[in-house]
Amino acid sequence: MGAGPLPDRLRAAILALACARGEGSSTCPSDAARALADEWRPLLPQARELARELARAGEVRLTQSGRSLDPDGQWEGPIRIRLAGHAHG
Repeated sequence: MGAGPLPDRLRAAILALACARGEGSSTCPSDAARALADEWRPLLPQARELARELARAGEVRLTQSGRSLDPDGQWEGPIRIRLAGHAHG
């Protein structure tokens, strides 16, 4: 996905994947980690934290089991990343 610091590349991958999936779909933090490395599992915690930051900034929306998550809330388990601005789901 190019050169540059890992957090910047992960952030770019999250946004690119969310945009590519469009308004009606979502992506997972692991998809962004997989886009950058064959050994993607160590990147997953950082990808999840960057997804929180992007949600705080209003660029994406985080969901779990079809409901919106507070990016500052306490949650665990699989999450989905959607483009911001769409309240359904």
